[in-house]
Amino acid sequence: MDKSRAFLKKIGMPSGDAYELPTSKKRFSDGAQYRFEVPGIQGPKAMASLLDETVRLGLTVHRVTQTKGIYLLDNDDIKKMVDLADQHRVELVLAIGPRATTDTSASVNTPEGQRMGYRLRGQEQIVRAMEEVYRAVDLGCTSFLVYDEGSLWVFNEMRKAGEIPSYCHFKVSAHTGHGNPCSAKLLETNGASSLNPVRDIQLQMMAAIRQAIDIPLDLHTENPASTGGFIRHYEVPEMIRVAAPIYLKTGGSVAKTHSWETSDADARQRAKQVSLVKRMVDVYYPEAVSSPKGSFDKIL
Repeated sequence: MDKSRAFLKKIGMPSGDAYELPTSKKRFSDGAQYRFEVPGIQGPKAMASLLDETVRLGLTVHRVTQTKGIYLLDNDDIKKMVDLADQHRVELVLAIGPRATTDTSASVNTPEGQRMGYRLRGQEQIVRAMEEVYRAVDLGCTSFLVYDEGSLWVFNEMRKAGEIPSYCHFKVSAHTGHGNPCSAKLLETNGASSLNPVRDIQLQMMAAIRQAIDIPLDLHTENPASTGGFIRHYEVPEMIRVAAPIYLKTGGSVAKTHSWETSDADARQRAKQVSLVKRMVDVYYPEAVSSPKGSFDKIL
């Protein structure tokens, strides 16, 4: 395997997974190593409950992600979520789709079709995805969850052409199924602002991906039962050390499935999960640096 490893190194890629677990020296532009993200907040009521509970618990959450799709929110919903994000100084990420699960094809529901993830089928779906971005930008949201690599390329072209603000962020979902440094580099090159690799990615794999790219990694600290149900709280300090800058995606174990319709009580429980992960960091990696409230900027 020496020839293959040597060529990867020649083109600037890791020659293998980083089993030595080197400490990442990369940081967010504010010098921080990690931030908290709470996914699966599908509407303004759940978002308000989550953010009120973080205030009560004295927690800082930096990003809130909706996963069911912009097309399931009316304009008033989006405006309320944007207002909540402004009030609490958090980044709001709205999902583009997911389209495959609500397309007119049944393919995604078959064993073979599941390999498509939530990707888009046909150019009309690309057009509709673009329409969702235009609409959300007009309503004040500029961060988006992307399930399709082709649409990511289009959104980046829109950004470069001035069709949408240059500061729009595009976060690539774990449902695209990427988990190696070369795929990560391709997505970064095509305009990804952050990358959520596959949920069960191991520390040595995270460390190798970090060597290849500069954009933040979005890493699950826990998962719904439908995507494994595993809880990785004790690994979080090492995740931060080897993969910084990272968003710690926390609260997923409260849900039974992806795109769970989070209730007010569920939202408050997700905030509690953040407090549990924060305790792990404070005890086992107290020198780790978190961003202050209101940070959702670009990497150095």
